[in-house]
Amino acid sequence: MATLLLIDDDPDLLSDRVRHVFPAPAHRVEIAQTGAEGLERVAAACPDVILLDLRLPDQSGLDILRRLRQIDARIPVVMVTVARSSDSAIEAMRHGAYDYLLKPIDLQKLDRVINEALKVSRLMREPAVVAETPPDDDLQGEAIIGFCSGMQEAYKAIGRVADQTFPVLITGESGTGKELVARAIYQHSPRAKAPFLALNCAAIPENLLESELFGHEKGAFTGADRRRIGKFEQCNGGTLFLDEIGDMPLALQAKMLRLLHEAVIRARRGNETIRTDVRLIAATHRDLKTRSEEGKFRPDLYYRLGVFTIHLPPLRERGDDLPVLVQHYLRRCSRELGRDVRKVAPEAMARLRGHSWPGNIRELQSVLKQALLQASGAVLLPDFLPEPLGRTGTGGCRNGRGQSLAWRRSSSTNGSNPTSATCMRRRTVSWTGYY
Repeated sequence: MATLLLIDDDPDLLSDRVRHVFPAPAHRVEIAQTGAEGLERVAAACPDVILLDLRLPDQSGLDILRRLRQIDARIPVVMVTVARSSDSAIEAMRHGAYDYLLKPIDLQKLDRVINEALKVSRLMREPAVVAETPPDDDLQGEAIIGFCSGMQEAYKAIGRVADQTFPVLITGESGTGKELVARAIYQHSPRAKAPFLALNCAAIPENLLESELFGHEKGAFTGADRRRIGKFEQCNGGTLFLDEIGDMPLALQAKMLRLLHEAVIRARRGNETIRTDVRLIAATHRDLKTRSEEGKFRPDLYYRLGVFTIHLPPLRERGDDLPVLVQHYLRRCSRELGRDVRKVAPEAMARLRGHSWPGNIRELQSVLKQALLQASGAVLLPDFLPEPLGRTGTGGCRNGRGQSLAWRRSSSTNGSNPTSATCMRRRTVSWTGYY
């Protein structure tokens, strides 16, 4: 259950809107009508997100924001104001507020901003556990699991670099867990109590990415109706994770290089130079060395980012890690979906082993969820796997003797799906050697 704390001296209308968008039992909305009461509540139990009015009867909302960040700087604080051109709201963003909303509250924007803030809160608080074997089922958060040599090197690299301040570059194919590694570095670093923000450079249009990172002044471009504080200024003192940095436009790379060299930023169309202290962790699935040779990535930025590189191996190269990962995600996905599938039949595991996994861990999670939705009983059988894994003649799916594990399917006389008798014979076999 996510807890939202509303600090507002006139909360009736706003609380109704918040409860409408974030209903119980998945969410709990608490109310404090003064700044002092809000601080007491946060000191007693930290909420997931705070909505803070700039105008309170006992103290300024900015003063409350500063004290909230002293209690726990990781809590996303969304400011609420009635002023449409408020210097106070902008100042709040500069002091670490996650975002701000204007009264009367637009429900769609409330939904978007609070959901994003809840995700940020979860990323900062849920532990990114590093473990050779699957952790206990009741562990909160996500785990980096594996004991192959490539993962062992990654674990050691996380330990070596966590206490440092220089940038880290995480490389590996899509779906290998680069964001989890970034969170593990953050959570084991001296900045673990400071904010952690993540941004995917490939998911934001080029004309908006600069504003997201560095901010912009009002009127900087068409539609810029107010000043925006960028992530580097908003995350001052914390850690910023830039995913898919290999897709960053060349024009922005020059600004990134200056930031890393001088620790200063300048907003779009702005004259003010602002110093910032942010630990940068970057990730990419691309070969930055090759892209720099092709003129698609600045070599000087590549050398600056590549001071310390952590490479994550693709799932197809992780050998015996696969059965361990299957069991771990099978338990977690079964719990999420309300299923009681506990074991994997040997033939199903052989098909999973034989797959090339171009989508890596993310694809494995998807395959297991699809299989669980088809499953009946406590054992995951080959028939439950989605195509092409569950289809006859899947390439590369072989047992230890090199023999194909393709299943024979018989069709009914009307050309429909395999006969139920054939399926029942396969599903009632007394399996041994489950994974």
